[in-house]
Amino acid sequence: MKQVVQNYKSGELALLDVPVPGCKPGGVLVRSAYSLISTGTELMKVSEAGMSMVGKARSRPDQVAKVMQSVATNGVPATYRKVMGKLDSYTPLGYSLCGVVEQVGAGIDDVAVGDLVACAGNEHALHAELNWVPKNLCTPVPDGLAPRHAAFGTVGSIAMQGVRQGEPQLGEVALVIGLGLIGQLVVQLLAASGVRVVGADPDPARCELAERLGAAACGDPASAAVEAAVAELTGGHGVDQVYLAAGGGSNQPVELAARLCRDRGRVVDIGKCRLDLPWNAYYEKELDVRFSRSYGPGRYDPEYELEGRDYPIGYVRWTERRNLACFLGLVARGRVDVEPLISHIADFDDAVKTYQGLKDGELKAVAVLFRYPGQTAQAAAPVVAVPAAHVRRSAARAVRTPVRLAFVGAGNYATSMLLPHLARRDGVTLSTVVTTTALSGANAQRKFGFAQATTDLDAVLGDPSVDAVFVVTRHSSHAELTRKALLAGKAVFVEKPLALTEDELAGVLAAVTESGNDRIQVGFNRRFAPLLREARQRFGARSGPASLRYLVNAGRLQHGSWYLRQGTEGSRFAGEGGHFIDTASWLLGEDPVSVYAVATSGNEDLQAVLRYPDGSTATISYVTTGPASLPKETLDLVADGKALRLDDFVRASVYGSKRWTSSRLPKARDKGQEAELAAFVRAVRTGGPMPVPLESLVATTAATLAVRTGLASGAPVTLAGPR
Repeated sequence: MKQVVQNYKSGELALLDVPVPGCKPGGVLVRSAYSLISTGTELMKVSEAGMSMVGKARSRPDQVAKVMQSVATNGVPATYRKVMGKLDSYTPLGYSLCGVVEQVGAGIDDVAVGDLVACAGNEHALHAELNWVPKNLCTPVPDGLAPRHAAFGTVGSIAMQGVRQGEPQLGEVALVIGLGLIGQLVVQLLAASGVRVVGADPDPARCELAERLGAAACGDPASAAVEAAVAELTGGHGVDQVYLAAGGGSNQPVELAARLCRDRGRVVDIGKCRLDLPWNAYYEKELDVRFSRSYGPGRYDPEYELEGRDYPIGYVRWTERRNLACFLGLVARGRVDVEPLISHIADFDDAVKTYQGLKDGELKAVAVLFRYPGQTAQAAAPVVAVPAAHVRRSAARAVRTPVRLAFVGAGNYATSMLLPHLARRDGVTLSTVVTTTALSGANAQRKFGFAQATTDLDAVLGDPSVDAVFVVTRHSSHAELTRKALLAGKAVFVEKPLALTEDELAGVLAAVTESGNDRIQVGFNRRFAPLLREARQRFGARSGPASLRYLVNAGRLQHGSWYLRQGTEGSRFAGEGGHFIDTASWLLGEDPVSVYAVATSGNEDLQAVLRYPDGSTATISYVTTGPASLPKETLDLVADGKALRLDDFVRASVYGSKRWTSSRLPKARDKGQEAELAAFVRAVRTGGPMPVPLESLVATTAATLAVRTGLASGAPVTLAGPR
């Protein structure tokens, strides 16, 4: 088998062929799927190995002291031979991985051959194709958690142990100094614990990433931004805890901790940074300085790590193994998101080149994973089901005029993009607005003329005079509210997304089946945009497959936006990606059969490539880092020697034997909301078909969900189901 090794004397890195380790009692033999490079600890070791002997001595004064003691005891010649022999040997790298159990040693009864496990330990979870791992340094991976995410288990445990040492409490404020891999995880763990977090790092990209993952504010420690944020969040008292997750030889982190910590606050050292404590500053505030020892209790105890002797849970609640399992559980439940931390995935055969790129600075990374041979082939191809609604449709009835509408939710989108069109439409009565807060309902009632405002959803669903319900709430509630409205026999207009998970989508369709009510429209308005419809008509029919490119310059969200709450509201693309998939599918006249998605490291920029039954493809580039001056949406469709171009719903062109360009620029971008609402109201009034077939709404939702699945698996996702 192959293993990454380093010669500490020469600095040489190599991928060596070494014997397969034996499967000893008390542990398991694990074939690696992914292993994680610690861009802090491991790179420090790699860098030290490349130093001169004097440089090595300066960087490790603790080892120099041991050498001098050996000289005094054994003499210079013997000590020299011992030191050179140790330096001129290959040493392993790595300590965090996920893999599949190949063999189980005696005394192991909680994992079996074929189980996916996460492993820890700088002597056991190595960058190697096979590792023997003792019982207390591995734990089963929760169902549904991607192997590359489970490979973060060890570094997650290090971050978790540091947070436990800080003893955070709900409502406290913490400062995290150093926003590398460990720092980013500490930020998320604190945020999940109900702590408001300020981050400090000189790298703006890392600061932006930490804010996106839960920090209240981040900035360069040398600037006034961090101090100002701490003052604002704490009323000038200072933070309750400081977590030192930085490395290097500067004493700035320790000094900053003293300056921004409150009286009798806690300072926890997790990283390896200089710790020359300024005595007066720490004494005057009586700061509690704590050290976090790696993965947790059990670390460096051979009886725990090698012999498998667990600590009683009544005496030691959180051990190494329990921390590892706890962290994996948080990732599996979406409370911690490691995907944005992955900067690069390298094939294991390219390990030496990858380390060199990191060392030279050519590869900028927060986290780098090694993918092992056969991983893609061994993993089953991911599939997202496109469910069908088995429904005995009740005869749709025409309703009296005016059509009576109820709104659930009256936020910014409802009040700016939907209600103004409906309020001035003949044949429509705005019956009731339902909100969670009384004042927002009263405001909507006053502005748009609702007959009444309430916070009682059940009363509205039980009102036989209400013909249709609009669901315009936060994303996490869409599926459940839609399900209830369908069961109540109402026609439903639900803003995108229809669902955030496959289970939610199945629940909506179960309501359709149970009620016989399939009167539903999702707010995919772009297919109703007049400019795009005219361009499609001028493009005409096609006979061959098409290539479509859709660039979406989504832009950055303001700090505090609920769109950033990925744990509950899904990712930004999960929330609005259906818009663009629906537009592509409408233009191509088909529903997609597969999705392949890749993301740019450190942000939410992604590309999704959709394949259609006739061989057509659509590439959706969704970017959040583009300049504000760049148009929000541009689309190009090419087929049969013709091309259609849409420029941000302001101008459209068709190229072919003759060229057509829209004759005038509209005063405002019409993205189709008014026409979509008119079509929905007409369908409700006449009892005619809904503006978009239910099958298409389901296929678009499933394709949107498949993007998330594809990002997690790194493989194309098949959309399986009736079409």
